[in-house]
Amino acid sequence: MSAQVKTLSALGLTAQGGRNPRVAGLAVDNRLVAPGFLFAALPGTKIHGANFVASAIERGAVAILTDAEGARLAADVLAAAPDVALVIAEDPRQTLAYTAALSFGAQPPIMVAVTGTNGKTSVSTFARMIWTELGHDAVNLGTTGVEGAYQAPLKHTTPEPITLHRLLAECAHAGVTHAAMEASSHGLAQRRLDGVNLRAAGFTNFTQDHLDYHASFDAYFDAKAGLFDRVLSEDGVAVINIDDPKGPLMARIAGARGQAVISVGRSPEARLRLLGQRFDATGQQIRFSYEGETYLSSLPLIGGFQAENVLLAAGLVIGCGEEPEAVFETLPRLSTVRGRMQLAASRGNGASVFVDYAHTPDAVATALTALRPHVMGRLIAIVGAGGDRDTTKRPLMGQAAAENADLVIVTDDNPRSEDPAVIRQAVLMGCPDALEIGDRAEAILRGVDALGPGDALLIAGKGHETGQTVGDDVLPFDDVEQASVAVMALDGGLA
Repeated sequence: MSAQVKTLSALGLTAQGGRNPRVAGLAVDNRLVAPGFLFAALPGTKIHGANFVASAIERGAVAILTDAEGARLAADVLAAAPDVALVIAEDPRQTLAYTAALSFGAQPPIMVAVTGTNGKTSVSTFARMIWTELGHDAVNLGTTGVEGAYQAPLKHTTPEPITLHRLLAECAHAGVTHAAMEASSHGLAQRRLDGVNLRAAGFTNFTQDHLDYHASFDAYFDAKAGLFDRVLSEDGVAVINIDDPKGPLMARIAGARGQAVISVGRSPEARLRLLGQRFDATGQQIRFSYEGETYLSSLPLIGGFQAENVLLAAGLVIGCGEEPEAVFETLPRLSTVRGRMQLAASRGNGASVFVDYAHTPDAVATALTALRPHVMGRLIAIVGAGGDRDTTKRPLMGQAAAENADLVIVTDDNPRSEDPAVIRQAVLMGCPDALEIGDRAEAILRGVDALGPGDALLIAGKGHETGQTVGDDVLPFDDVEQASVAVMALDGGLA
């Protein structure tokens, strides 16, 4: 749906000289500007959006939102277009987010967001599943797109504000009442979630990732902390994994804002506490407590960490007002999240093949450790690392696999613009005894072929993705599909 036509002042903006045009739409890409639009000329990592103000005005922009530097860069162009309103903001990204919220006007009334290095997709999806089981029209938004009662693709885990608020408005008009979002560190740092009305927010964990974007670990953490110290309102509920080393700090940040905190974990201090687990080939039994009451439940999910993700999701749903007993009754009916510890295929000898999105050292170690109790035989891991991303984690990826698997195969992930062989060599520094098989399809075939009775294979890194980025091309490639093909090829039709 399109933005509502509103005056500049109705969007919360004040232009220099008092101009107050009617705004028909918003754009951050000058090529998408149409007559009557506001163009947001934002500072970028390589070039300032003010360089495209002339093009935006030619296309019919009636207002420009930028910062002081942008106003300086576009001064001559703006002087030649006196009818175009100029709005100068100290933080134009945040201003754009609030403007987009006012422009589209509607959001699902009950929303939550989840941040953390790993687990965001699982937690947000489980929250959507719980709400659905409770009879609500619910969605989750993030890495896997918009899923649930309304469906749409997404290019980014946390979309830029115009796309995000357009989607939220579409969801609301389609009858969606509950939504769970992934809050990426990029999205938080760029103020994409500002303007979203959250009832609760969750924190999963904090480990190494995205140091290609954030200047330091502290900057990376500060971006995630923005969900609690800026985006979530003072009367919101913070649901925090207290077991993570950064959990207590995040809880203090939330508490300092006045937010109610539901701590989750194995720690005796946790309000929603995981007391024990028992694993079998198809899932697990969990024992947990909440506010002094003890509960037993079965989860049809592989991996011990999934219990923590489920309880975090349950905490978010409880934080939004649902009755705990009703929430806990839904847990046995949850299902595997696409590309997250997903059973992709089974061999005729009883061996299993799993696909997981683990693409950080901690996530690889966590996935393999969590899979081990479900496996009677050997555990085989296929790992790689993406190109044009944090290079320091590559040997750590290999090390995490070597320390937790019986056999490691290093292959290509999404090499992007880099030489795949160079990436593989960096990963191999952490696991020098691993097999190196560059072609990902061949690596999966070899991994499946190595499976004996009771063994399991974890294909890590790409999860739900259906393409492999090589150079500027995205080639069709689905780990789940490839695993099934390999099993059928080796077992003569069994998959």
